[in-house]
Amino acid sequence: MGKESPSSPKRNQSDFKRRKLLWIVGAAGLCLFFYILGSWQNSQTVTFESTKTVVSVCSSSNSTLDFGAHHSSVTTNDDSLSQDIVFEPCDMSYSEYTPCEDLKRSLKFERERLIYRERHCPAKGERLNCLIPAPPGYKNPFPWPKSRDFAWYANVPHKELTVEKAIQNWIQYEGAKFRFPGGGTMFVNGADAYIEDIKAIIPLTDGHIRTALDTGCGVASWGAYLLKRDILTMSFAPRDSHEAQVQFALERGVPAMIGVMASQRLPYPSRAFDMAHCSRCLIPWKDYEGIYLLEVDRVLRPGGYWILSGPPVNWKTHWKGWQRTKEDLKQEMDAIEELATHLCWKKVVEKGNLAIWQKPWNHMECINQHKQVSLPHICKGEDVDYAWYRKMETCITPLPNVDKSNDIAGGRLTKWPARATAVPPRIALGTIPGITAEIFNADTLLWAQRVAYYKASIVPPLGAGRYRNIMDMNSGLGGFAAALVSDKAWVMNTVSPTSKDNTLGVIFERGFIGAYQDWCEPFSTYPRTYDLIHANVVFSMYQDRCDIADILLEMDRIVRPEGAIIIRDDVNVLNKVRRIVSGMRWESKLADHESGPFNPEKILIAVKSYWVGASNAKQDSASPDGG
Repeated sequence: MGKESPSSPKRNQSDFKRRKLLWIVGAAGLCLFFYILGSWQNSQTVTFESTKTVVSVCSSSNSTLDFGAHHSSVTTNDDSLSQDIVFEPCDMSYSEYTPCEDLKRSLKFERERLIYRERHCPAKGERLNCLIPAPPGYKNPFPWPKSRDFAWYANVPHKELTVEKAIQNWIQYEGAKFRFPGGGTMFVNGADAYIEDIKAIIPLTDGHIRTALDTGCGVASWGAYLLKRDILTMSFAPRDSHEAQVQFALERGVPAMIGVMASQRLPYPSRAFDMAHCSRCLIPWKDYEGIYLLEVDRVLRPGGYWILSGPPVNWKTHWKGWQRTKEDLKQEMDAIEELATHLCWKKVVEKGNLAIWQKPWNHMECINQHKQVSLPHICKGEDVDYAWYRKMETCITPLPNVDKSNDIAGGRLTKWPARATAVPPRIALGTIPGITAEIFNADTLLWAQRVAYYKASIVPPLGAGRYRNIMDMNSGLGGFAAALVSDKAWVMNTVSPTSKDNTLGVIFERGFIGAYQDWCEPFSTYPRTYDLIHANVVFSMYQDRCDIADILLEMDRIVRPEGAIIIRDDVNVLNKVRRIVSGMRWESKLADHESGPFNPEKILIAVKSYWVGASNAKQDSASPDGG
């Protein structure tokens, strides 16, 4: 066999294949090298400059996010995004706009049972397409716990309650700020002393009582002073003649929302609260077949307490001051007593201005008792947890079945603080299909890791007490709130009423609070009432149901100037969101998922710029004094 010639076609073909292979391998290697280099350069790094946080993330822009409080005008410059739309400021007359409790719209609805004060949200064509302005002189609220006792007048410029409730020590005006002495209509000596009177009767500090409901809360001083006893209170009141009472509560850093007992169920699941309270809340408990007390019974946990102070309790002492007849007050008290008996509640005590009842631990004896009386009957065929635009009913919400008379319906809760991470009874008993104890524990661990990542790399002020009022727009099992339990913050958890898994009851069983909320509609709160908003896959959930611009405008309405927004979602969804927020006076950055740059889920971090409405109601950007 002869040697192959160097110029033979076969040899040339072999060399060509070899060179081609080397070229492909080399090109692939270079691509991989530059991809890894780019990922490393775009990975999350953080440096600190006082309260200013400089974040380098997955954006081509080198601008930074500033989480500090400056009380000066800020403009958004992000050349990496084209502003498809610019949202203009609304007129200053909308500074305290509450879309679903709009005073003008409410007048179209009937006044019977205060139905006109319920949620009546604007139709799609009626929603504002502008940014709600802060009042001139707006400042960041005092930090907690100082905020419990003080608020800036410029932030809630209403003096009406300082005159109307002067004797009762609700609120006092002192120059540039308000002071909250802690008084109330039935506790002029202060909420602390009033709570001590309650503590002498029922256990408030041994971990059994964690969640409370305050109906008709005023400025929420009862809830404010329960916080130091590790009791978290959902306070609510309507938007009525007591101007801005819920707004004052949130400005103080105390959980609250706009709400009223009228015809709809309260937006909470059954068996949610360990304790409920009414201090001269003006709710007609004996009227309408006792429907309002039946609703309290629905949301009260087995063994939970109902506390009543004010009319008609202790009517023999106060009837003249209340300007009512003895007969009228006695009849009201007797009606409440009779209704409580039908609910199978046990009266714990009536002492001074306080009357306290306890709900039974189960309904075993109550069912037997109701076989002998006609009203109210036990509800049948109802989803007792569903409470989104669901009418109240004049029947007793049934408790889960038990085997023995001393069993706790729905299961026993772990004492607080272990309750925050213990497997909730709703999960342990398998009442939420597909969610096991293992899934719950894994979710708790996952959110602990995610929040640690937020604090270390995404929003460092989150770990430094910068944010007090936090909104979680899609709370799931409540893991986000649990991860913040040791911080100086509280979380308003929300669960969609259309969600496949109704987990709000689980969140309450963990010792946290929240409400049902469909984010295609506005939330029942005042503007500028949350310091930080967390939105986990919210836009993926809602993008096919409603306009995501409306959701973002609602987020802008309720977050404070210089407040922070964290949005987790698929990168394609977040790119849509960024194009909208670029015209909303938010500074935003895109960060990698905590697992690294290869995860398609990303995190959008934004800061709402500081700006205020002008006093002439034409434009924005006035700078207040001091800070």
